[in-house]
Amino acid sequence: MSSIETIVPALAQALEKRGYSALTPVQKAVLEPELGEADALVSAQTGSGKTVAFGLAVAPTLLGGAAQFGDARAPLGLVVAPTRELALQVRRELEWLYELTGAHIASCVGGMDMRTERRALERGAHIVVGTPGRLRDHITRGALDMSALKAVVLDEADEMFDLGFREDLEFILDAAPAGRRTLMFSATVPRSIATLAKSYQRDAVRITAGGEEKQHLDIEYRALSVAPADRENAIINVLRYYEAANAMVFCNTRAAVNHLTARFNNRNFSVVALSGELSQNERSHALQAMRDGRAKVCIATDVAARGIDLPNLDLVIHADLPSNPETLLHRSGRTGRAGRKGVSALIVPGNARRRTERLLANAGLTATWASPPSADEVLRRDNERILADPSFGEPVKDEERDFAAALLERHGAELVAAAFVRLCRGSRSAPEDLIDVAPFAPSKEKFTRREEALGRKEETLARRDDFGDSVWFSLSVGRRQNAEPRWLIPMLCRTAGMSKREIGAIKMQPEETFVQIAADWADRFVAAIGPDRKLQGNIAVRRIDGTPGLSRAGYQPPKPEKKPHRGKRAFDHGAPGRKFDKRADISTEQRPAALEGKPWRKKSGKPKHENAGGPKSKKAKKRPV
Repeated sequence: MSSIETIVPALAQALEKRGYSALTPVQKAVLEPELGEADALVSAQTGSGKTVAFGLAVAPTLLGGAAQFGDARAPLGLVVAPTRELALQVRRELEWLYELTGAHIASCVGGMDMRTERRALERGAHIVVGTPGRLRDHITRGALDMSALKAVVLDEADEMFDLGFREDLEFILDAAPAGRRTLMFSATVPRSIATLAKSYQRDAVRITAGGEEKQHLDIEYRALSVAPADRENAIINVLRYYEAANAMVFCNTRAAVNHLTARFNNRNFSVVALSGELSQNERSHALQAMRDGRAKVCIATDVAARGIDLPNLDLVIHADLPSNPETLLHRSGRTGRAGRKGVSALIVPGNARRRTERLLANAGLTATWASPPSADEVLRRDNERILADPSFGEPVKDEERDFAAALLERHGAELVAAAFVRLCRGSRSAPEDLIDVAPFAPSKEKFTRREEALGRKEETLARRDDFGDSVWFSLSVGRRQNAEPRWLIPMLCRTAGMSKREIGAIKMQPEETFVQIAADWADRFVAAIGPDRKLQGNIAVRRIDGTPGLSRAGYQPPKPEKKPHRGKRAFDHGAPGRKFDKRADISTEQRPAALEGKPWRKKSGKPKHENAGGPKSKKAKKRPV
């Protein structure tokens, strides 16, 4: 343990009891003397020990120089996290860290019984951990007393903004006392986070924690080139080759999660799904199955797996490529934690090579390009595991000796060994034969600014192409009403309870906006907006069949039949016995019978024969009949 005098003694004992031998860079940074009691804006990657870091940082403020907490009344500390799983994980971390201080820690997260949480708050809590929406509900209802608050921590602040929680965060910070400390932890610090920090922090100390390089050294990145049709087969072979105690497979949509879960269940993998459509109870059971070994593979979306810490997670597979470098780091950060080694494998179809190279370059990562394990390589790895089985190192027990001899005498050593091999292989899914694809060599070229911009555009288009089944909706607001995706997306997420991952392309028109929603969320979105089909009271929502046709004028619905020119009567096609000549707006009943079928002048409407034999002007000669 590094000898740092600023650690509260009770917390230092808890760290030693937990087996900490040294602090991570971000934990050291928040304990520097210059921070003191100041606010802080900290950027550090996932898996760098942020929870313990802010637990150590706010301890002197919460305890006020005392060794232990007094009676639990109004909360002294508040931690806000983007997802239920991360909030519950933070609570577990703080419970062992503050164990010797006598702290009472309560959680307030969506999906849990609100009455139980209210009773816990009434009994008293020193620290409250929760998600933005549920915390705001408790504050509004008067169940969460913010008057005694000394410190507020925003964990994964960038992700909370991406999920549309800005209004909730501002409400919570406005409700907190003006003199409290505010610590913001974020993997990245975009302009939105910097603006929030400037508004709600006082002379905040900016901390950029190092140590990402060490984290990357603990993770082996592999880019596996596959034929597009072999993507799922390649994932099966990767899972079989590594046989990790715990593995996570990341997808971009819930539909992809459901599809892979069904297929892997059929292939005899012990698998659980983790997506936003599951209830809190289902998600908790899925994570517990991973922790106690009943399941080995978790298939998840990015938002559902945000901040999850599984102790034996050795393998991360990107079934769908991440949309940006931050997502790549967050996904991969589930493995390679606490000094453990891990593998992060990207499944790269042939048409995604350049996009993958840019993704890795922007994340500052170097990956080994290779082909996924073949069926023969998986079987050879199985044989190695059988030969290395620890049961071969144990002596034969007395109660086993007689039966082993009987087996050898009856079947012979070769048949007994073959039966043993079949039993071992029979419990596992058979590997897949893959199409041979030469592994890509990473490009050595330098990308110019223009090429990078084109790459980002190409990446956006690729994400839209990979969005999957979807339904388009029309919103009665456009550029002329100052509509922008940055406030439309949070509004849609709050209304339907979905995340930004279920929203595809947004196409702005002057008076209308078209939004692409994942197909499995379309009906729920319609149900959420209600029978009046309105958002925020006055934005009308309309479902569109197919893909909207876009032009300068926006969506063009099928045009009705042309109306007659102004000043002329409508053609009465339905009137019996009346026929109309399109060249003159009079009925054939008014025409002389002898002239039926003869040409008419367009201008005068008189029959040609009336002018026959009379003087003709030059103008009349040129006029077509």
